[in-house]
Amino acid sequence: MVGLFCWSGARGVSAAADDGVKIVDQDGKLRVDVGGELFTEYHYQGASRPFLYPVLGPGGVPLTRNWPMQTTPGEQHDHPHQKSLWWEHGDINGHDFWSEEPRAGKTLHEKFIEVKSGADAGVIRATNQYVASDGSLVARDERTLHFYRRTDGRMLDFEITIRGAGGPLVFGDSKEGTMGMRINEAMRLTRPNNQPGVGHIVNSEGVRDGETWGKRAEWVDYYAPLNGQVVGIAIFDHPLNPRHPTWWHVRDYGLFAANPFGLHEFEKKPPGAGKLTVPAGESITFRYRFFFHRGDERAGQVAEHYREYAGGTKA
Repeated sequence: MVGLFCWSGARGVSAAADDGVKIVDQDGKLRVDVGGELFTEYHYQGASRPFLYPVLGPGGVPLTRNWPMQTTPGEQHDHPHQKSLWWEHGDINGHDFWSEEPRAGKTLHEKFIEVKSGADAGVIRATNQYVASDGSLVARDERTLHFYRRTDGRMLDFEITIRGAGGPLVFGDSKEGTMGMRINEAMRLTRPNNQPGVGHIVNSEGVRDGETWGKRAEWVDYYAPLNGQVVGIAIFDHPLNPRHPTWWHVRDYGLFAANPFGLHEFEKKPPGAGKLTVPAGESITFRYRFFFHRGDERAGQVAEHYREYAGGTKA
């Protein structure tokens, strides 16, 4: 098959036209171009977990915070573990994989199964190991990222299948997770010292701004005027996901995450109510779509795009 690699750090990419989706290895990261322009880079070496940075929306507008990857005037230097776009959870078999505290675990790139460019879509498929601070192997995942060439915005599908290493896999009841972004500082609802920002949040139930935190919804959209235009970031929770529709750990300072586990804090239920156990030998899969669009949720037709995703229509 053209473009298929069993690969652990080697260079390679399948051929594709410049106006399609092109993925190229650049020493520890994979550069993803769409239509001849940078969309994002998948960083798989030299960090506590794989992540995507930068993430550029329609017209090349940067949609994620630069720090701690780069220092930009005006950005806050809080939550150093919130690196652009990533997947992690704060309690996996009792180990913290969300933060970067000294006792936190790391998610280490193992190998690429597939890296493929194409006229309409590109794909990255990789495996990773979840290693606790004591060096023990907690879990493994296989993740697949699809990048699409669209005329109505930019789009990414993120699918992850995770299983325990030799025993059950237990996701603890923690708000610290899970499928997350840290958005551009200029898009925040509130600025430092609780000064009002220009951003807005809306979910599929019509709940807005600060009231969206901890609520269940099929999708959430975070939008704001940026670089002379209104741009938005929508995250879709797939109907096949466990506990769909998920809860949202979405903050006014720019954290934007889907979290199906944090019921104790989201809904004030008894401690442990959100715990989820995957039996030994079994796996669990989560699927999300990121839609980076122009305008607010109505102008970007976010609800219509969610129905496309939920109905299984190809991007």
